[in-house]
Amino acid sequence: MAIDRVVLAFAGAMILLSLALAQLHSPIWLWFTAFVGANLFQAAFTGFCPLAAILKKMGLKPGCAFQ
Repeated sequence: MAIDRVVLAFAGAMILLSLALAQLHSPIWLWFTAFVGANLFQAAFTGFCPLAAILKKMGLKPGCAFQ
């Protein structure tokens, strides 16, 4: 699996998890959703994603988006 797909899958999972936690525990978890969204937004413009950098160091092959 390429880094691009792992990053998108991880971000989607974190958003769904934080929404579930906000529903079940506390609305404060929505701040985590906002953080993930802001990180995705800045990565679209800068091309830098911390998770992509970590995955690249772990040896995953880069895709088209994060090189």
